[in-house]
Amino acid sequence: MSKGLHNPPGRIPCEPPCQMNEPSPSRRTSTYKPALAWFSAIGGLWVFVLVTLGAFTTSIGAGMIFPDWPLSDGSIDPHGWLHNIDMFAEHSHRLSAMTMGIITIILSVWLWKREERPWLRKLGWIALGLVVFQGLLGGLRVMLNGWQVNDFTMTVGQMIRIPHGIVAQLYACNLLAIAAACSRPWIEGRIPVARSLARFGIICCCLLLVQLTVAVLMRDNFAGLAIPFFPYSNIHGGFLPDAWNFRVGLNFTHRMMALVLAVALVRYAWKIHTDRGSSMVMQVGATLMVCLLAIQILLGAKVIWSHRDPLVTTGHVVCGALLLVTTFTLTWFAHRDRIESAPQA
Repeated sequence: MSKGLHNPPGRIPCEPPCQMNEPSPSRRTSTYKPALAWFSAIGGLWVFVLVTLGAFTTSIGAGMIFPDWPLSDGSIDPHGWLHNIDMFAEHSHRLSAMTMGIITIILSVWLWKREERPWLRKLGWIALGLVVFQGLLGGLRVMLNGWQVNDFTMTVGQMIRIPHGIVAQLYACNLLAIAAACSRPWIEGRIPVARSLARFGIICCCLLLVQLTVAVLMRDNFAGLAIPFFPYSNIHGGFLPDAWNFRVGLNFTHRMMALVLAVALVRYAWKIHTDRGSSMVMQVGATLMVCLLAIQILLGAKVIWSHRDPLVTTGHVVCGALLLVTTFTLTWFAHRDRIESAPQA
């Protein structure tokens, strides 16, 4: 009998030796995942359902139709909400926010389990943090509505509407960044655009964020008709208001920023169309950006001419959000190669 190792009876020999406790390979990849891409796109679309309902609720002054939170009149199905427009607007906004939270939870966990790129997994957790923070702001807006502050015309709850509106824009951009990074054009293509184009996109995004912040301040200070004329700023056909106060200043700043943005965004679109590295997706997006800009200016004029008709005002808010995320997504794509080639933590 030869000396050496013997296999016990009934044991199948392992060649090479078996490693019984070796962990299974990671399921994380950076390849295109159709299901994840579509789900992230749905999340990016649903945020505009939320923005639309929030804008409509504010436009008709229905934000405090229910004095409690997170339930509405103590119920998830308050009596009469399907027949009263104020109740429908606010409760639909709350239900859509709850749905948005569920979508974000699923998306962040999905990214954590399946996505290899660390920065994209972090974006998922940031989105989750933003949606939780936004929900808390919405709740505080209701619960602190009666808290009055000396020397302020707005209550604490009314003041919270301002960060609530700003965070909504940041959250929308975050979701669109995730959806873009999960898309096939991002994963399977290269976008070697000029650095000057990418930098100019950042400038345009910053200008839009400033404009939307001014718009939130203007809306929540009831300054939308502080200058009730357009395109002029006074009854005599002049471009400067006859008298100045805080609300007039906000309204006039909003108009001047619109003029600056009109020049900047048209130039940005031209730079995209003439850059040799820009893809067809970016060129289509640039055309869409200019179209949204034109619609936004017309809606802004119509808001004044219609004396803040709720549907027109809602359309103006939603179109502004669409303009921001379109410009942001174009800028995000312009930075694609630099983002993907950056050292991973």
